[in-house]
Amino acid sequence: MTQNMLTENKMPFCPGCGHKVAVNNISKALIELGYDPFDVVIVSDIGCSGLVDPLFTTHTVHGLHGRSPALGMGVSMGLANKKKKVIVVQGDGGATIGLQHLMEAARRNVDITLLVFNNLLYGMTGGQISGLSTDKFKELRHFEEGIPPFDIVKLAHQAGAASSARVIAPKNFNESIKNAIQTTGFSVLELASVCPSYGVKKLKELEDFAEEAAVLTNKRISPTIEYTETSSLFDSMKRIQHEFDSTITDKMGFVLAGSAGGGVQSAAKLLAEAGMMSGLYVTMKGEYPVTVGTGFSVAEVILSRRPINYTGLENPDVMIVVSNDGLQKVKNRISNTTQLFFDDKLEIDSKNSTKGSFSKKGGKKGAALNALFSWVDSTDFLEREALLKVIRAHKHADKLLGAIQVAVLN
Repeated sequence: MTQNMLTENKMPFCPGCGHKVAVNNISKALIELGYDPFDVVIVSDIGCSGLVDPLFTTHTVHGLHGRSPALGMGVSMGLANKKKKVIVVQGDGGATIGLQHLMEAARRNVDITLLVFNNLLYGMTGGQISGLSTDKFKELRHFEEGIPPFDIVKLAHQAGAASSARVIAPKNFNESIKNAIQTTGFSVLELASVCPSYGVKKLKELEDFAEEAAVLTNKRISPTIEYTETSSLFDSMKRIQHEFDSTITDKMGFVLAGSAGGGVQSAAKLLAEAGMMSGLYVTMKGEYPVTVGTGFSVAEVILSRRPINYTGLENPDVMIVVSNDGLQKVKNRISNTTQLFFDDKLEIDSKNSTKGSFSKKGGKKGAALNALFSWVDSTDFLEREALLKVIRAHKHADKLLGAIQVAVLN
């Protein structure tokens, strides 16, 4: 029996948004076609349409604005499996920002289905006109007189898409989506959507500003992907050997938080390597603003006795915080069970905590590592020598050892 394609998460769209109708019809179409959630990959990017990721029980991939067709092409070509289906979701803004990616997918006729949610504007950033805003809609806004919109349906067809069409009435969404999904090769389907916040508020009004386009087809064969065997990138990497022991019996999650340029990511990487040297499964991921050189820097590390199938860390066991930038980013994740190590310059009210002069001893760039080493040194979950060995092998070993004040240990 085919499983439900949608999670129980609440739709994140504004009340009355047409994107909800589109999402429900995608789910309905996939179910009626007999797909299993694990046989479907939904690829999206930035914009209101990009909020679909947590709504589907399928595999999901989220990328940069306008780039989802390129990501979808990569997924489809990598799978090369006719039993799997890659569906790309974009808004009208993403479709025009990434128009070259769309055209390239059509030219190559890669087996993906692109669904463009067109509400005639940029709904997430205030209702600005997009490249797919129709002339009639722009007349209403007194904007861009005499500048025609792109016609995604015709452009995709001329570029070689196996199928391209535009649908206005939701009653036709289901069958149109099914036809697009069943097309072998690249298919694009533009779905009209109302935007009650900034654009057309009623479907009846939308029909006055947009016109449906009959299905345009090209009789083409979807390309056959040929694979060649190459050596693995891992073959040239030095293996980390199991040399130390750990008392971690199940799994421990760490959050390291500080400021950009404060060595947070480096400290997390050292912890991850020490964990691998201790015979543990390890994951690490970092988060920081696009400015890179300013603001917060946060890293998450999981050490586990068992394989780690999910890298999310909702309730960290250990949290190391060495600056106010980091504190503001992670303070809502501190729970009663979190073991907290924080710099004494910070004001944190937590019962299960230890504070120290980590910034004073380690300096701005070594505070996170100083605090991490203090945690290792005061507990028995990891051997002190495991972290020291990783540090000594680093290209900046002298500076790192100085940050934890063990330079005499050679």
